Amino acid sequence: MNDFAVTTLLIVSLFLLLGSGVWIGLTLAGVAWIGMQLFSSRPAGDAMAVTVWGSASSWTLTALPLFIWMGEILFRTKLSESMFRGLAPWVSRLPGRLLHTNVIGCTIFAAVSGSSAATCATIGKMTLPELGRRGYPEEITIGSLAGAGTLGLLIPPSIIMIVYGVTADVSIARLFVAGILPGIVLASLFSGYLAIWALLNKQRIPVPENVMTFMEKVHESRHLIPVVLLIAAVLGSIYSGVATATEAAAVGVVGSLALSAVQRSLNWATFRDSLLGATRLYCMIALILSGAAFLTLAMGYIGLPRHLAEWVRSLGLSPFMLMVALAMFYVILGCFLDGISMVVLTMGVILPTVQSAGFDLIWFGIFLVVVVEMAQITPPVGFNLFVLQGMTGKEITWIARVTLPFFLLMCLMVLLLWFIPQIATWLPSKM
Repeated sequence: MNDFAVTTLLIVSLFLLLGSGVWIGLTLAGVAWIGMQLFSSRPAGDAMAVTVWGSASSWTLTALPLFIWMGEILFRTKLSESMFRGLAPWVSRLPGRLLHTNVIGCTIFAAVSGSSAATCATIGKMTLPELGRRGYPEEITIGSLAGAGTLGLLIPPSIIMIVYGVTADVSIARLFVAGILPGIVLASLFSGYLAIWALLNKQRIPVPENVMTFMEKVHESRHLIPVVLLIAAVLGSIYSGVATATEAAAVGVVGSLALSAVQRSLNWATFRDSLLGATRLYCMIALILSGAAFLTLAMGYIGLPRHLAEWVRSLGLSPFMLMVALAMFYVILGCFLDGISMVVLTMGVILPTVQSAGFDLIWFGIFLVVVVEMAQITPPVGFNLFVLQGMTGKEITWIARVTLPFFLLMCLMVLLLWFIPQIATWLPSKM
């Protein structure tokens, strides 16, 4: 069979298994098994055992369950509520007023979470009821939350960056540093859009309930201290060189448990639920990573990555057109797969292509995170859309429609990364 027929067979097998409801991790392993059995002389069972064990025993990946657990602890405690109380007074004079709490809250929480879904759910639990009670329009509150929730992937520490760093053999600490400026720029784009929308729809923005003096605002800001301390402990330990990403994740878990205990929101029930929630989520991710690692090995034996890279080079695409094609590819793939699956499933094929095109792997990692963020709000498998559907009861198509402006702002962010790559590469170059 030629390369096109092999590729078609594997893709059809992939979507048939996904469509039948088989778990994503098992689907990836199944497609890899088919490829190894039909098109390779190496025994599939032996290859699967070695690959699955190797991917599951990676020391770098130990940061993943720890960051997930930290997000689960924060999700179940009063730290998120304290953050809203500290932020609200400072945005009351901005166009859009409390709408900015979605963006600023997600930006801050992303710095201690690493998960887009956890960021969206945690901030939504505290802002949606408050904004609804004060009369803010549903479409802009839900849309801005869906868009800003994706910052959980871009602002370090980020689960998706850890996965990319492992699969692409890139420094996770440098990736974390590279995500800071793009995260701030994207959050600024979101807030800028909210301000413009508010100026065009002044009659739909409620008047502030009370106006605080500067000293009263400063006094309310004391509620931000726990979150700021946690961010400083996690990111400070990484950037100062005191701790690796894995050790910093452990610092984050201990810090979140300690702060929860001080606030008296930690009890046996929240501890148990956070641990079980993190275990369930990580087991799902670990299964996906193992299946994708086996699929990557199978594609390597078949030769698909090399042939695909040669085919892309033969098209004569300019680097810019290659970037556009990859962005479209990941957005379309995001209609069917979650972000982690997309990264681990495609890296074996995509990395040789982007390396041959001369892309910096740190820059490409940030580009990849942004387009995966875009996929988080594209139906039918946009994780943030599912989270908000469960929280609000709205139709997923309605949520996708009100989130469209923020999707377009992410497209603008991709262009900014291309024309001003220093946004992603300047800070890592100083390390």
